This record gives sequence, C-alpha cells and structure tokens, in this order.
Amino acid sequence: MSAPALTAEGLHTYYGKSHILHDVGLAVAEGKITALLGRNGAGKTTTLRSLMGLTPPRAGRVTIFGTETTRWPSYRIAAAGVGYVPEGRRIFANLSVDENLKVPLERPGAWTAARIYQLFPRLAERKQNRGRQLSGGEQEMLSIGRALLLNPRLLILDEPSQGLAPLIVREVFRIVAQMRDEGISVLLVEQNARMSLEIADYAYVLDNGSIVYAGSARELAADEARVQSLAGASAEEWTEV
Repeated sequence: MSAPALTAEGLHTYYGKSHILHDVGLAVAEGKITALLGRNGAGKTTTLRSLMGLTPPRAGRVTIFGTETTRWPSYRIAAAGVGYVPEGRRIFANLSVDENLKVPLERPGAWTAARIYQLFPRLAERKQNRGRQLSGGEQEMLSIGRALLLNPRLLILDEPSQGLAPLIVREVFRIVAQMRDEGISVLLVEQNARMSLEIADYAYVLDNGSIVYAGSARELAADEARVQSLAGASAEEWTEV
C-alpha cells in the first residue's frame, strides 16, 4: 500500500486568541478523492489554510508526499506538487481567460494550456473574455485549470460548487472525479455532501473545529440520517473517532 499523499496530525490552529481547530487529523490517500464535510463555520477552510501554510497551526504536523511541510510557506508547498483552488475562485477579473492561464508557472507534465482548453471547451470559446465577464461556473473552471497547470500530484479544492447552477455543479464534480482517473490525489471541501459522497472514496466530517467522523464515503452516503444532519452537524450526533 502506498504512503498517503497528505497526512495531518494533531492540528491546533488559532485566529488571534480564537482557537479554531482542535486536534484535527486526516489523511489523503494517493490517487483517491477524500471529502471533508461539515456545516458552515465548522473549520473546513481553516483546515485547508493550515495545510497550505496560509494560516500555520500552532501545534501539530503536516506531511505531504512523505516530507514534513508544517512550517513551509505556501509557495513552497505549491512547488512541491500541490494545486490549491480557494473558495471564491480568486481569478484575475481584468485579465482574459488566456492571460489568467499564463499566470501560473507551468511545471513539466501532461497539463498544458491546450489541454485545459480540451478539458473545458467553454473556456476555449471564451479565451479572450476577461475574468469578470465569465459566469460563476466558467470562473470555477478557470480556477481549476490554473491549478492543473502546476501539474499537481495533489489537488485541494475549497467549495468548488458554491453558488453554481445544478447542471454546472454536476459538470464540476465530473471534472473532479476525472482528476482521480488522471492519478491526482484530491482533497475536496464541500457543502454539497450528497454529491461529494457520490465521487469520494473516503470522508471526514468536521464540527466546531474537531473531526467527528472518519470512514468510507460509501458507508456515510448510505446513512441517510447522518447525511441530512450534515447541514447542522453536531458532535453529539456522531460517533467519536
């Protein structure tokens, strides 16, 4: 069995004096999709920021591809083969689609701008449009495309379906599932629990800064009561892990 693409152990992260993450631990298996679920305010984005070096934990350990990265700056983590698609897309509104795709420094590998346009024909059609002229779904595609140009071995996505129409959501999830077929390990943070569990191999549930469930995505998807409770997950309702 291959080593995990990413492991986090005992993460405690603060914003000022506010203690946000409490002893958070998780693992992302090589070549698999791992979903991190939970209600709004549970600490999902803070977890990703801790993993990416944007809000370093005060305690705990992060290991990516066998190397400890706990105190690394985010640019060094990206250079190690981690693509990060943050919440809110963060594309350059005044640059064209083509110019946005030229912003990342391409790493050697299969993903090129030409291949991004094959993956997202809508972007190819709007190559000269500025970022602000794109729909929410097109902006999300562009954000994912930029991350893929780094030719990452691990892709971290924060709420890729946020604010998108249902048909576009399904398209975005299809692309995420395709990343696994390409051999990329994926950590997916999502509010859409049901669709996340359809494509994920493994799942964690975060509540009030603590992991309250860790297990098979398929098993969690089969537990209808728990899936329904995810919008307001409460630690008392979950078996401690």
